[in-house]
Amino acid sequence: MSLLHEPVLRWYDAHARKLPWRGPAASPWSVMVSEFMLQQTPVNRVLPVHAEWLRRWPTPAGLAAEPAGEAVRAWGRLGYPRRALRLHAAAAAIVEQHDGAVPSSYDELRALPGIGDYTAAAIASFAHGRRHVVLDTNVRRVLARAVQGVEFPSTSVTRAEREVALEVLPDDEATAATWSVAVMELGALVCTAANPRCRDCPVADRCAWRAAGHPAYDGPPRRVQTWSGTDRQCRGRLLAVLRESEGPVHRSQLDAAWPEEGQRIRCLASLVADGLIAHVGPDTYALP
Repeated sequence: MSLLHEPVLRWYDAHARKLPWRGPAASPWSVMVSEFMLQQTPVNRVLPVHAEWLRRWPTPAGLAAEPAGEAVRAWGRLGYPRRALRLHAAAAAIVEQHDGAVPSSYDELRALPGIGDYTAAAIASFAHGRRHVVLDTNVRRVLARAVQGVEFPSTSVTRAEREVALEVLPDDEATAATWSVAVMELGALVCTAANPRCRDCPVADRCAWRAAGHPAYDGPPRRVQTWSGTDRQCRGRLLAVLRESEGPVHRSQLDAAWPEEGQRIRCLASLVADGLIAHVGPDTYALP
């Protein structure tokens, strides 16, 4: 397994993107914000929102002092806006339980609202240099191909997959943290889901999938996300009306934002249930 370390780390040193949440100048809070924003969202969409977020709220205490609705408003069009509520709740917990400093241990991070296994491991590794298995989509795909010889990993993380990731993880903490982000970058830039650039891969000569002749994926159908006409699109339209308003919004404005009545009513109710908007009058709504 160690044969993979040197070429991947050397490639990362030469090709890593310069991102504001990387490097010694990045605060743990910057790393934490980036991890929330990057979930199912491309880097190019995250960059401007992350910059504005850190300008407005450079510390967890700054965000925690604002109403949760301001976090939803500042989230803009990143999508999956419940992440904004979870980040706000996590910031409040950091202020209350950790004196405003993002904790460094996996267990303390995992105990924060809205933080699961991946996010806790990523923050501990990338913000504090700890040794943890960090399994995002890109890492899972690189290890599936290079080590296990299959085009794509299973739909959910398996015990065997986690054991492989742990085996290949360098023993040294600092090197392990760099390895995790390096493999992630390799999957994002070279070992992509579609059209992988094997000619540019630093471990192409050691890749089990390439050695096997690039066998096609034969597992369960992979989910393809749709957008047009979905409840996600409807919720996004309704929420955009509220984000762009300085105060409560009359229901008539929401009616104009989405023509299909049944879907609109259902999505409006789900936004209220998720705590993303509040029903503040008989026919008016506002951000929380």
